[in-house]
Formats: sequence, C-alpha cells, structure tokens
Amino acid sequence: MSIRTLIVGASGGIGAALVARCGDDGEVVTLSRSADGLDVTDEASVERAVATLDGAFQRMFITVGILAPAGGEPERRLGEVAQDALAQLFAVNASGPLLVLKHLVPYLPKGEIARIGVLSARVGSIGDNGIGGWYAYRASKAALNQFVRTAAIELSRSHPKSILAALHPGTVATPFTADYQGRHKTVPPEAAAENLARVLGELAPADTGSFRDQNGETVEW
Repeated sequence: MSIRTLIVGASGGIGAALVARCGDDGEVVTLSRSADGLDVTDEASVERAVATLDGAFQRMFITVGILAPAGGEPERRLGEVAQDALAQLFAVNASGPLLVLKHLVPYLPKGEIARIGVLSARVGSIGDNGIGGWYAYRASKAALNQFVRTAAIELSRSHPKSILAALHPGTVATPFTADYQGRHKTVPPEAAAENLARVLGELAPADTGSFRDQNGETVEW
C-alpha cells in the first residue's frame, strides 16, 4: 500500500534522510526553510507554506529544531543562561512544531490511520536528567513533549485513527551534532531515518501521545 508522506524540515540531515527513506513507500512532499521560506517562529510563514499543500497525508514527520542559537552552544552551567537564547529555542523547538501541527490538521485523513512523528530528544526527559546542563535545549524539548501529548489527546477525539508521537532519533551524525559526537555513539542519518520510520509505523492509535526512542522503547517524561 502506498503511503503519502509529508516531511517538514526536509533540508536538515535527518529530514533529508527521511525524504529518501519514505520515498520507498510512496509520494513524499517536503517543506523547509531553504526551499519554501518556512519560518516556524512566524505563524504567518507557517500558514503560507502549509497552504501550498493539497490532499491528505497518511504520514508526517516534523523535524525542525536547533541545539543553540547561531554561533552559540548549549549552556554548561546556570551562569551561562541567557534570556534571548531561551526564547529562541522555545520558539524553534517547542512552539514552532506546535504551530506547524496546528496548520497541518486539515491534511490528516479521518477515516484511516494517520501517523505523525515529531522529533524530540531524550535530553528533554525530566526523569532521565541525571547530569544537568543544556537548560534551553532540555526545557524546550520537554515543552515540545507536553505539546505533543496534549495535541494527541485532542486529535484522538477528532481523528480517532491518528497516532501522534514524540520520537528520539538517537545521536545522529549530522552537522547538527558535530561538536558532540565524540561523547555519544552515533548513527548515520540513513539508519536514523530507517529507525524513525519503523518505530512510527509500529505504533497503533492506542499508542498516541507516547515518547519513543529509536528502538521503539518508551522514554520516561
């Protein structure tokens, strides 16, 4: 059965790999900042970009996100926290994907399974935080997880066959994580894309609102 897929954030390392992987299953439509002028911190931009779409999608991936502002890096200690960086990461990593999701709801089929995977990160888990640091990134991903959970509850009422999940891809070997790859085992983007497609594809409507890692295991909130 052919699956029509939308990739939001298709110009990034994981996004581009998902485009290639999902192309094996059917038509892939993409949106990105570089190709479409999509700015997730500006709702008018999101609305304009989404308005170019047509038809329904059985699968969507929202892959936008940043580790730190341009030229910066995640905070190691409390003294490095800056208001502007906090605001930017929340705008890109948390409210941005939520605004995208808001405008994508009309493109979800109601009478069949529809899967939406939103890229989160294990460091957004409050329960799993044992070393501290990375204030803005951690908190923005924790906020994203709450947005995903809350939206999943609402969508389960209007689209009972929908599955919306936060997904941790692992540490993927892309420019996004180039400065931190020595500390963690990495996977190539192609392997991450395969894992994400598999994990999302294995979820049922009863699993909507969950937070899963690249192996399909539940990540604690």
